[in-house]
Amino acid sequence: MAIKILSVDDEVDLELLLTQHFRRKIRKGEYDFLFAHNGLEALQVLLKNPDIDIILSDINMPEMDGLTLLAKINEMRNPALKCIMVSAYGDMDNIRQAMNSGAFDFATKPIDLDDLDKTIEKAIEQIDFVRNSQKEHRQLVDIQNDLSVAREIQHAILPHSFRLNLKASDNVDIYGSMEAAKDVGGDFYDFFAIDDHRFAFTMADVSGKGVPAAIFMAVSRTMIKANGIRGIGSDECMRTVNDLLCEENLNDLFVTVFYGIYDVSTGHIEFTNAGHNPPYVLHADGAVEMVKSKVNLVLGAIGGVPYSTDSIDLEPGDTLVTFTDGVTEAEDAEHNQYGDDRLTSLLKRQEGADSRQIVMAIKQDVKEFVGEAEQSDDITQLVIRRVR
Repeated sequence: MAIKILSVDDEVDLELLLTQHFRRKIRKGEYDFLFAHNGLEALQVLLKNPDIDIILSDINMPEMDGLTLLAKINEMRNPALKCIMVSAYGDMDNIRQAMNSGAFDFATKPIDLDDLDKTIEKAIEQIDFVRNSQKEHRQLVDIQNDLSVAREIQHAILPHSFRLNLKASDNVDIYGSMEAAKDVGGDFYDFFAIDDHRFAFTMADVSGKGVPAAIFMAVSRTMIKANGIRGIGSDECMRTVNDLLCEENLNDLFVTVFYGIYDVSTGHIEFTNAGHNPPYVLHADGAVEMVKSKVNLVLGAIGGVPYSTDSIDLEPGDTLVTFTDGVTEAEDAEHNQYGDDRLTSLLKRQEGADSRQIVMAIKQDVKEFVGEAEQSDDITQLVIRRVR
């Protein structure tokens, strides 16, 4: 597109000089000149042509001088609009005032048109830079808006009601939380009914951060639920989901998963740990025990591998605490990690607490430990307590 230049000068001869000197660029469509004879006319032209790029304005004009026009242009707050001021040779006071008021450059009369050509080219470079910066800023704003929407969607797909529609559902107390390190994260928790006395639950952590991890998280969660709701064993569920993820994994992402099936009538949990942090059991007497399990591969890395199951039994008052490594690997300003020992110590002080109280206690303790340090990883928890 042609660069639009508005010449503002009460000397009519200047119009002929400019059109003659820049005739080739005008003919090629590189420059498009418009003309006004004072500041008031210039404002009218600007109103009709808001896409003007450069204003070449005399300082001394009737009705509205160039300095007043410059002040009006500044009120438009258009950083891509460049003003080149013109004044008589030696009129340094007005030229200095114009430059201090935001003029891009100046020229003196009689105008050296070759020098003016260079000044205009320099102004065009600055205009291109400003417009590219504005374009990048708009793109960043759009991305940020998209990420905000993605964050809302991601949180919306996580369970927010912690009531289970099962027989004897009052036998279990469950609560979860996920805090992403970025706008969107790769951690997730989930739970869903399988039949009238069993529900499945998931604690998972996708490798990486940001949008790719969030997309992989949504796909993984959907696949686990779609297969788990059929009531198959935890090992078969993990094997099936792993094979599906390996078929579609284009970014070499993987997800660690602790997947369990809980029987609310007995407190029995059949589970498969696919490369995830081992959870803890807070017993009714206040003792804390790490849940040991067989070693299984993370999901999404290698297809066709077998998975094995383990099991634990929660007694009335026992609580299973599952979490991602964003808890134990949270770092303070000196890069010290929160660690398993600190988590174990905290859990021992939670004897008799319900699942929500435990989640909140861990969140608060991690926050106090980290202090002013930036959150380095998603922090996710799912706590299941057998009431009776």
